[in-house]
Amino acid sequence: MRLIHATGIYVDGRGVLLRGPSGSGKSDLALRMMARGAELIGDDYIRLSGAENGSLLMAAPENIAGRIEVRNVGILAVPNRPEAPLDLVLDLQPAGEIRLLERLPEGKTVTLEGVDISGLDFYAFEASAPEKLRAALKILSRKV
Repeated sequence: MRLIHATGIYVDGRGVLLRGPSGSGKSDLALRMMARGAELIGDDYIRLSGAENGSLLMAAPENIAGRIEVRNVGILAVPNRPEAPLDLVLDLQPAGEIRLLERLPEGKTVTLEGVDISGLDFYAFEASAPEKLRAALKILSRKV
């Protein structure tokens, strides 16, 4: 079991891990996805553990479960999903790095706890980011 600095959401039957430095949009994107029907797994820290089928499960540490940071507003209590499989890792890039993102990326493989998971470098603050996240799930989460 490993604790990592990230936000986890459950979207369309799949788990997505949002990683990135502070201010890269992890909570912001999670909030926008939740407004579109996604469920929060956890915000700020995610506990990863192995599943019986060799995949990874995400869960929030108990002390922060059901809470999400709304930057410049406060901490919001929300319903949350206790755990979900990890199907896609999005590495959120700071605004200054957006020009470095590939126009048509092939995706990448992220290895966490010895498990290979599809991944993508991603910019969270575009207006279309929620739709792009759903597209990434359709395109990439089946490749690994």
